Amino acid sequence: MIRFLLCCSLFSILACSEKSDGCPSVFFGGEIVNPTSDYVVLYRNDSFIDSVKLDEGNRFAFNLQGIEEGLYHFDHSPELQYLYLQEGDSILIRLNTMEFDESLVFSGKGSEINNFLIEMFLAYENEEAIIHSYYKLDPEAFNKRVDSLRLLKITHLEELVQDNQLTDRVLAMAKASIDYNSYIHKEKYPFYHKKKTGEETIHDLEDGFYDYRKTLDLNSRDLTYFRPYFDFMKYHFGNLSYMACMKNCGTENKVAVSNHLHFNKHKLSLVDSLVKETELRDILFRNIAMDYLLKERNSTNMECQIFIDKFRSLSSNDKHKEEITYLYQGIQNLQPNNDLPDLIVSDVNHNKLSIKEVSKEKKTVFYFWTASQKRHFRNVTNHVSRLKAKYPDYTFVGINLRTSYPQWLSIVEEYQLDKNTQFRGEDFKEIQTAMIIDGLNKCVIAKDTVIVDAFANLYTSF
Repeated sequence: MIRFLLCCSLFSILACSEKSDGCPSVFFGGEIVNPTSDYVVLYRNDSFIDSVKLDEGNRFAFNLQGIEEGLYHFDHSPELQYLYLQEGDSILIRLNTMEFDESLVFSGKGSEINNFLIEMFLAYENEEAIIHSYYKLDPEAFNKRVDSLRLLKITHLEELVQDNQLTDRVLAMAKASIDYNSYIHKEKYPFYHKKKTGEETIHDLEDGFYDYRKTLDLNSRDLTYFRPYFDFMKYHFGNLSYMACMKNCGTENKVAVSNHLHFNKHKLSLVDSLVKETELRDILFRNIAMDYLLKERNSTNMECQIFIDKFRSLSSNDKHKEEITYLYQGIQNLQPNNDLPDLIVSDVNHNKLSIKEVSKEKKTVFYFWTASQKRHFRNVTNHVSRLKAKYPDYTFVGINLRTSYPQWLSIVEEYQLDKNTQFRGEDFKEIQTAMIIDGLNKCVIAKDTVIVDAFANLYTSF
């Protein structure tokens, strides 16, 4: 199949050289084993580009004309992954949804940068537990360990450059995939070190600890929607705001930092002063606003409105403003003693019912999982088993999200889950918005269809 598709794409490119320039300039296709959706959807940043339906052999092909070079992502629900495209690319992929990221392989013209990006993604994912153990080290030892891991990846990139001709723009993207993932760890370090060691104050850092900040680009249009870069920006501005508040915001610094409204207004102001790229500014403002409201959770607090007014004065994105308004309304709807939302789920027999029917006359804990987060699913399944034994008067109800019905049913069967307490969410966006699912361990506690705690956590609320 790979050989066949590659020949087809090469034939198409050769034919275009003899015809008008109306021929496709980029080919992207491949095969998906064990598909979980009928379509592959292509996006540039958050904008829809095109969608293609899988054929009978689970193959797909995009022929794209005159596209902008840069970072895209393709979605095969519920999974997605990055794709870097430039003029003249002819890229093939093969993946198995059972191990989506691990099985993904690119071939053809333009595959080098894409294989490198997925390698870096997997490398940092695998290093997460190792890095977490480093946070207890002193700053010098921590820096050496993180820099050593980064150097291995830089060496790998240098080898890639020797074997392939990469443009400056492609090389910058590859280097960003290394740098910003490493820099995130350093932005986290002061706070994670304090937590791991139990120290009462933030540990003093040597003068060169943040030397990498001298080379930062806080206004990168190319990286705005690249997760490592955006995650770095979030931690960076959180770090800057905390340190600035501790140093400058009155004599009772700890009080200033712990004041949620003060701290988040400080973050908004820092982004406003340092980030000029409009789209990047706006998504950072949106992230700060969401973080503030989700942590505040008290809809009766007048400070929420003060913060929203500040956010609206800075953001230029009307869609984001509307989204924050809906979030605020959703938080109000989920206050204790309110009724559960009218959400419809499906049982293993395809019957549709409201979550109110599930919760009627019972103490019920709703928790959420998806097939794409395999480690989380295994962890939460084991944890819920322990909670059931410890709290027999509660009914623990799993709601699956963003998983096809056959795959969901297969998982329920394979793991021998209680079919009476497992349901599938029909409309992910509706459930996410109504239940404000902001984290993997989120749960909602109710009794007789009435909300007890809509912002509970499976690991800390019991």
